Amino acid sequence: MGSNELVSDLEKAFENRLVREPYGSVVLGGTFDRLHDGHRLLLKAAAEFARDRVVVGVCDGPMLADKESIKPGLNVKTEAIVEPYGLSIVDDNLDAIIVSKETWAGGISVNKRRAEKGLPQLKIEVVDLLPEENSGEKLSSTALRRLDAEKSKLQTNMVHGQGESMTNR
Repeated sequence: MGSNELVSDLEKAFENRLVREPYGSVVLGGTFDRLHDGHRLLLKAAAEFARDRVVVGVCDGPMLADKESIKPGLNVKTEAIVEPYGLSIVDDNLDAIIVSKETWAGGISVNKRRAEKGLPQLKIEVVDLLPEENSGEKLSSTALRRLDAEKSKLQTNMVHGQGESMTNR
């Protein structure tokens, strides 16, 4: 198969993705020990392909045997969060909570709930967020959702002939 045929097949697959109905549930997996844009694309595609549920498998144990890990022996556990606190207010084996400046108040709230349950307080570690490339705004899911909504609205306006021309600015 030549490269032109491969590109054509990829374009057809992308077009089919845009017009077909989403799957009820999808699954993907990976090591995810060094998050990169490829992971972001996989996760975004999974969300686009799914109607109801995305299951993310994270490699552990023997699946990591041939991989050079950032931290060998680190036990990684993934849990679904279905309410604001998740495991943070019931797991007595936790020592710290990692938050951003924007979610620091959530860390305080977790510790209040832990205290109510008689659990030890968590050390709150604050990590600075990266600025988004175009706007300089802190990179977060909220900011990215807002940007996606703005892009979608702009595309819809352009399709319907409501976009600003460059001369009207």
